[in-house]
Formats: sequence, C-alpha cells, structure tokens
Amino acid sequence: MKIARVAQPLVIAFSVCLALLSGSAGQSPKADKIKPEEVVARHLESIGTAKARAAVATRIIAGTSQVIIRTTPPGQAVGKAVLASEGVKTLFGMSFPSPVYPREQLGFNGASFMAAFSTPGARSGLGGFLMMHDIIFKQGLMCGTLSTAWPLLDLESHHAQLEYAGTKKLNDQLLYELKYLPRGNSDLKVTLFFERETFRHVRTEYERTVSAPMGKVEYTNVQEREARYKMVEEFSLFKPEGGLMLPHIYTIKLSIDTINGTYVGEWTIKLTQFEFNQKIDQSAFNVSAN
Repeated sequence: MKIARVAQPLVIAFSVCLALLSGSAGQSPKADKIKPEEVVARHLESIGTAKARAAVATRIIAGTSQVIIRTTPPGQAVGKAVLASEGVKTLFGMSFPSPVYPREQLGFNGASFMAAFSTPGARSGLGGFLMMHDIIFKQGLMCGTLSTAWPLLDLESHHAQLEYAGTKKLNDQLLYELKYLPRGNSDLKVTLFFERETFRHVRTEYERTVSAPMGKVEYTNVQEREARYKMVEEFSLFKPEGGLMLPHIYTIKLSIDTINGTYVGEWTIKLTQFEFNQKIDQSAFNVSAN
C-alpha cells in the first residue's frame, strides 16, 4: 500500500506531462500557420512603404554576372548583366567574352516572351527552358522583387492564387513556403519562399516532371524515361536602394535531365547600379530570336 501511495502522484504527474506535450504538439502547426494574404502584406512592407513602391515606375539595374556550366562541355565566364523593367514588361540580359556562350537576352513586351539565340540558331539551356515555360516571364516571376513585374505587387491583375504550404528549412534557415498557382492549367510547379523574420522573398523554385511516353511493349525503347526540369532563383544581400529594400546578389540554378542528356548551369549576378524612373525605350522589350 505504501508503494501504491508513492506511485499514484507520480502516475498523475506523468499523465499531466503527457497531456501538456500532446496539447503543445497539436498547437505547433497552428502557431506556425499563417494566411497567404498576411505573408504577402508583410512581404510588401519588407520591400518598402506603399508610397515608396508606388513612386518607382521603371527600374534599370546592372552589375556583373558569372556563369558556370557543370555538364559537358563544362566552362565558366565572367561578364555583365542588366535588368530593365516597366510595369509588366521585363528585359534581362547577360553578356560574356565567350564564343560558346556570348550572351543571354530575355524579354517580355507585355504580350509575348522571347529568348534570343545565344549562338546562331541555338538557345542556351536557360533560354530553351524559359521558352518552354514562358509563364515564368509572363507572370512576372523572373528576377523576383528586382522587377516591377513581380506579381505580388499586384496579385489580382495576374489572376493567380497562393496556397500556404507550411515552413521548410533550407540552408539552416526556416522559411515560409507558398505555392503559386496561375490561372489555367500549368505543368510547372512554382513555390515561393520567404524569411520568417523579415518576410523578404529569398527563393523561388520551378519544377516540372514529364512522364516517359507510354506505348506497346514491343515498341518500347528501354531508354525512354521521364524528363525532369528544375530552376531555382535565390536572392540575398538585401540593401536599400531608392527607398526600396532590394537584393544585390541574384543566383539562378538550372538542372535539366531528359533522354537527350543532362544540363546543369549556374549564374551568379552581383548588382551594383540601380536607377529608378529613367525613361526606357519600349522597343528594348521586343527581343528577337536572332
């Protein structure tokens, strides 16, 4: 009986601890949950005040760019980069002192997107990927908050929806994750990531998987397999420019794995010159293939 009297308080205390732990475990996801509208509102504040954002009609941003191609034929080069935007129109270009990859020119004129040939008659892996998935430029996603076309500045006009997907730890940092769903059907999966403390947009992931073609067994090629595409944009080194808080390092990582081969490339752009409200010749956004 003496053992029973001693054990009973311990059992009660243990039960209380279990109840508290189960309760806190159940509340954790709720505590972490946040509405997409709140993320967007806080994110816009992280860029600048409503007045500061509205005061910027055009942006011309320039700096240096380094490209590293990690698959055959491998190579790297350092050149220049420029980004110009006005409303939904965007121009993004890079030039390199390389006969194999002399340039990258990407433009959306508000109606159509074009990636120029990097060499006569041929696009780069990046240009080809973006031509295949032109929704990235048409929705204003490319270049993130560096561009006036960034869809979260005016989500309603882009006819897109956002879904909260929880938090994800990347590079030892816990980020809010939002699924970006454009109107209409799209095979491209788009995910936006924001810092929990500042709500700055620091990453966008684009992923698409194309199933291997199906056919009769006797005609099936054993080499046929699914194709995988993934592009990641990363933004860092945020500093004030013209009343806005903008990233000064912009990284693009692209990996393509298809039956035709594998391609892995990385571009690191360091931005040093920011000009706002300068007049931009509208023909600049009309990029031609040649």
